Amino acid sequence: MTVLTIRLPDEQHQKLQDLARRQGITLDSLFEEVASVVLDDADGQARFDARAARGNAARGLEILDNLDAVHAPESRQ
Repeated sequence: MTVLTIRLPDEQHQKLQDLARRQGITLDSLFEEVASVVLDDADGQARFDARAARGNAARGLEILDNLDAVHAPESRQ
């Protein structure tokens, strides 16, 4: 495991400590959770970008138009 030193404004540090305490976890665990969320988000974006690069924009817009036609508010009446 790596030890990491970060600099935070005192107020931000205090808020993070309070949040960790309310969740019943250590500040280290809170940062691990935050890092996991950020990395998962980046991985999801990378997967989306890779799929988008392989996709067909015109076909995607056609599908969205069809969804709009089916789910438009006036079609529910």
